[in-house]
Amino acid sequence: MSATAHDSIKSTIDGNDVVLFMKGTPVFPQCGFSSVVARVLDHLQVNFESVNVLEDDGVRQGIKEFSNWPTIPQLYVKGEFVGGCDIIKEMFETGELQAYFKDKGVLADA
Repeated sequence: MSATAHDSIKSTIDGNDVVLFMKGTPVFPQCGFSSVVARVLDHLQVNFESVNVLEDDGVRQGIKEFSNWPTIPQLYVKGEFVGGCDIIKEMFETGELQAYFKDKGVLADA
């Protein structure tokens, strides 16, 4: 991974409480898995920054190296890698994601 891609990824993660690296945008996702995670975050009314990895191949490949996770989407909360679609979906369905977000201070009590 280039230093530029690494610095861009790190800066984005450090500068935002919740970051979703995805294919496409929350309004126009380019992948079903990215769409699922964006919809979960929207449903929970979590404010998040999204990064469209399709706009920069250095970031698209770099995020996989950065997290040591082979797939996109990838969700980061307060600088911590949480997981991809399957993990986020499972955590949401069990209520673990909502508790995690509350614990991190990014989800208001309902």
